[in-house]
Amino acid sequence: MPDDNLKSMAKQSAKPLRVAVLVSGSGSNLQVLINATQAGALPIEIVGVISNREDAYAITRANDAAIPVAVLSHVASGKRMGIKTFETHANAQLTTWQPDVTVLAGFMRVLSASFIDNAPAPMINLHPALLPAYKGLDTHQRAIQAGERHHGCSIHVVTAELDAGAVLTQALLEVNYKDTADSLQARVQKAEHQLLPWTIFLIAKGIIDLDNLPEETKSSYLPALPLKLWVDD
Repeated sequence: MPDDNLKSMAKQSAKPLRVAVLVSGSGSNLQVLINATQAGALPIEIVGVISNREDAYAITRANDAAIPVAVLSHVASGKRMGIKTFETHANAQLTTWQPDVTVLAGFMRVLSASFIDNAPAPMINLHPALLPAYKGLDTHQRAIQAGERHHGCSIHVVTAELDAGAVLTQALLEVNYKDTADSLQARVQKAEHQLLPWTIFLIAKGIIDLDNLPEETKSSYLPALPLKLWVDD
């Protein structure tokens, strides 16, 4: 969808979607959301960013945009924070921020079922493969080794089972015969930068309702999930 159309539709939203973001690394997808929000293309407010690493460049990106940041990497003694301690602090922080949706964008810790079930808002995750294929890690190398003609990324609802929640959207691209795992990763990352703001836009406009996802067996006049975006790079 052209940027001008996104901006026009975004202005029609009476109340911005409150978005929290969990990160572990460079935060390139966070930056895309920041840029789109600042440009008026997304009717959202990024209410806060949580990082489980103190050296994540995503922290700098959030600070530069004056977005609240919580770094949950180490306890006061200097020991690395265990998952239970992290989840306790993260849940408290999210409860304070009161997001409408929490986005896991390059977040590299596996969360417990208890944390997911008791989170103050639905959580979605950006996964670098066309789910349900290639759950877990090393998705690009595995796709190449399997001789896949198409690859891409998915945004899905976070559940206790890893990469198994309802898939909301996918971006697809053709695998080139010259692709390596690194080159394919770079191409998929560009697709992620299109898929994430598009998906957030659909959620903000109520086109995708995380609290009332359509059942697979239920007939509908609307396209079935996942909605797919073909990327020609």
